[in-house]
Amino acid sequence: MAIMKTISGKIFDPLTMKPEDVLLEDIAHGLSLLCRGAGQIKFFYSVAQHSINCALEAKARGWSDRLVLLCLMHDASEAYINDIIRPVKVHLPDYRKIEDVVMDAILTRFGLTGLTREELEKCKLIDNELMNDELIAMFTGEEERIPSIMAIKPDMEEHLPREMEKKFLEVARGLL
Repeated sequence: MAIMKTISGKIFDPLTMKPEDVLLEDIAHGLSLLCRGAGQIKFFYSVAQHSINCALEAKARGWSDRLVLLCLMHDASEAYINDIIRPVKVHLPDYRKIEDVVMDAILTRFGLTGLTREELEKCKLIDNELMNDELIAMFTGEEERIPSIMAIKPDMEEHLPREMEKKFLEVARGLL
């Protein structure tokens, strides 16, 4: 049995995570302290900030609150099991299985069950477009990349983790 303890004091097994193990404050805290790109970027830019940018872009495109919430929560599993960069993750099928268990608990907890293929594809589209612009802004040697066409200008300024934790909670509570 694998046991973890969150900042709120919850103790559970992430390999068998259940919706009742999920707490919004734990997600906001964990994602605010987790840096994108395995930390190999020009400045600290948290997964929470990335998620907020995705949600705000979905809102600016006029998407439903359900889709905006999905965009906010699309990386929420990383608050519990961290992340693996995309080029490595594809070689770790067991990580994917664990990530699916954690995400299922999170999605259920926030009423995001029964997502359609179209909803998932829309969320992935924003995630990929934003990642493209993050590469330009934060990774050395990516300056020649063509920027994505976004509805709003994403906030890619450096912020303290506690600022992004507070902002993540604010955006989430406005949708729940």
